[in-house]
Amino acid sequence: MQEKLKSFFGTDAYFYSFLLVLVALVSFGLGKQSVLPEKATPNTFPAVSTESHRLVPDREVLAAEASATAALGTVIASKSGSKYHLPDCPGAKQIKEANKITFDSVAAAEAAGYTPAANCPGLE
Repeated sequence: MQEKLKSFFGTDAYFYSFLLVLVALVSFGLGKQSVLPEKATPNTFPAVSTESHRLVPDREVLAAEASATAALGTVIASKSGSKYHLPDCPGAKQIKEANKITFDSVAAAEAAGYTPAANCPGLE
């Protein structure tokens, strides 16, 4: 049978090249199949409604939430800093409890000489 295949390809170089490519493809396919989960169906994803499940909230939503929080009042500042933050901002979470100053409103914080933090959405 090998002689019949060799005569089909013409020369030994073509036959061995084809054989090498064939072995590589079979090895790749078997290797890929060995790492797939047992009952997985490739390229299928569960249907998720984009309306009810957002992975990343919009900037407008974040800004609206921040403005609502700011309108309610409480802002936090550090005794040694010059910026005020909303309670859920990353900067507010980094201030040590001993150094925190709480203001009832944005106006009160600004009257004390504090300015809005740049990393808090909604505080501009």
